[in-house]
Amino acid sequence: MTYVDAHHHTWELARRPQSWLEPPEMAPINRDFTLADYDSVAAKAEISRSVLVQVLPDAEETREFLALAAGPGTVAAVVGWADLTRPDLADELAALAASPGGELLRGIRHLVQAEPDPRWLSRDDVRAGLRRVAEAGLSYDVLVKPHQLPSAIETVRALPELSFVLDHLAKPDIVAGELEPWAGLIRELAAEPNVTAKLSGIITEATWDEWDAGTLRPYVDVALDAFGPGRLMFGSDWPVCLLAGSLPVWAETARTLLADAGLSGEETDAVLRGTAERAYRL
Repeated sequence: MTYVDAHHHTWELARRPQSWLEPPEMAPINRDFTLADYDSVAAKAEISRSVLVQVLPDAEETREFLALAAGPGTVAAVVGWADLTRPDLADELAALAASPGGELLRGIRHLVQAEPDPRWLSRDDVRAGLRRVAEAGLSYDVLVKPHQLPSAIETVRALPELSFVLDHLAKPDIVAGELEPWAGLIRELAAEPNVTAKLSGIITEATWDEWDAGTLRPYVDVALDAFGPGRLMFGSDWPVCLLAGSLPVWAETARTLLADAGLSGEETDAVLRGTAERAYRL
């Protein structure tokens, strides 16, 4: 069984500086990570196709990612960035779709986790932009932290016409071992049928050098119970995952966690491949 990786990144610092990589603890990933680098490690993890996801709030980065995706390699779809609050967003989305590789644009994402307003997603101008995303036939990746989940839930309910994808299970506080209120909010979000979620980015929410499958199991069990395998998809979050573990190690851990949860072969295939294929129309 091969994987679809629903979430990874690339960057070249000389082309696009990444200020978020400057703190000392980010030193292990404060260097270039190219698509060729990804393809090499993805092969070792039995990944056959992938979704390349925006890093910066920069439409030019999205154009570069689309051009990369149009070339050789594993990338089968791109989740890019556009300013949801711009009045001409529909025109910008159309321009992205018309750019080289634009047919591979499948979704839009914004770094909501960095917004100081916990209700940013509930703003009228943001929701107007999300409606334009839906009209363009794209999905929206939700990158939030637990305290922003109430606004995300309200927004998902307000926009049933838009398909939402929750990134990194909303980053639960695994270091502290906290399940609530995160778990209750995840179940509330998952009750809305227009949401899928990524089993991604959670090893870096644990203590980087101490986690194991047992550390992650309570959070994965909540996600499986809430979304079911038909609405949950594997993602590596490479190269960010390297802060806590390699892509092959995380991929094998994910498979172990699914086996421990008693998933059938068909259900396991859904998480490792099928849900991503459907969500991103691969």
